[in-house]
Amino acid sequence: MKALKTLATIAAVIVGSSPAFAGSTLDAVKAKGFVQCGVNLGLYGFSAPDEKGNWSGLDVDVCRAVAAAVFGDSTKVKYTPLSAQQRLPALQSGEIDMLARNTTHTLSRDTANGLNFTVTNYYDGQGFMVPTKLGVKSAKELNGATICVLPGTTTEQNLADWFRANKMTFKPVVIEKNEELTSAFFSGRCDSFSSDASQLAAVRANEAPNPADYTILPELVSKEPLAPAVRHGDDQWLDVVRWSIFAMIAAEEKGVSMANVDQMAATSADPEVKRLLGVTAGNGKALGLDEAWAKTIIKQVGNYGESFERNVGMGSKLKIARGQNALYNQGGLMYAPPFK
Repeated sequence: MKALKTLATIAAVIVGSSPAFAGSTLDAVKAKGFVQCGVNLGLYGFSAPDEKGNWSGLDVDVCRAVAAAVFGDSTKVKYTPLSAQQRLPALQSGEIDMLARNTTHTLSRDTANGLNFTVTNYYDGQGFMVPTKLGVKSAKELNGATICVLPGTTTEQNLADWFRANKMTFKPVVIEKNEELTSAFFSGRCDSFSSDASQLAAVRANEAPNPADYTILPELVSKEPLAPAVRHGDDQWLDVVRWSIFAMIAAEEKGVSMANVDQMAATSADPEVKRLLGVTAGNGKALGLDEAWAKTIIKQVGNYGESFERNVGMGSKLKIARGQNALYNQGGLMYAPPFK
């Protein structure tokens, strides 16, 4: 989800003082011995703890990848669960080192909020979920409907824009906590629940009393490129987080996986693979990391395709098709720049 209320005054102060963070995040992370990563309070497939408190998800894998790159150990992460309204101030203030919390990359967040978005790790769009028994087949049938929505998100603005453009009206039911919002929807308080389509799929699969009783409508009413973010003013840390994600994407492009990464490092004649895995040195030094940083990510976390499949894809309860999140050479948008 996507906070739109930006606490502009706080942001302006923090942005104005950003040199305090300049060039210091990687050193600070190394000194304390872990990456402090802001995540969702609990969104199955993206970031959620199990009964033992172990976190997993597509966004969690980004946190783990950065820890693997920096420390050679993907477990050296501490997770800070954040609501939609808490997430941006937590990053702006320095409470967390990075934010990996299904957050949409927007112009205002990239500028007024003092954030730098890294790499889109999930291309999404806002949709609608309805009880199947209503017989609704299209969002165009929701004129006058009550719609459950989180506050402090772009979802509210997207709803208003889309309904206005289609000369329709709706009644928002605004509840801040995810669990209370979903409870309100499943109890029948709202005709529809609107959020990122990925979140709707997660809620239906993991929280609905009977998933078959709920339908996600076909329309997507927005573009939601979800991406981890860091603060303005520290290009080295931006590079570390950005290229950690690119390493996972590039590994899938080149067929490098958790199972074969050691063999590929030992035998591949592909110059790009050799640079990616640190056999040809230089990339690690450029980032301030060990030369095997990307190899470690792939060995401990996996390539992007492996992460996608186990967390949100066909190997998970969500069973989301790759779609736009497929590699560029397979009809999708995932694409890594050259490792040279």
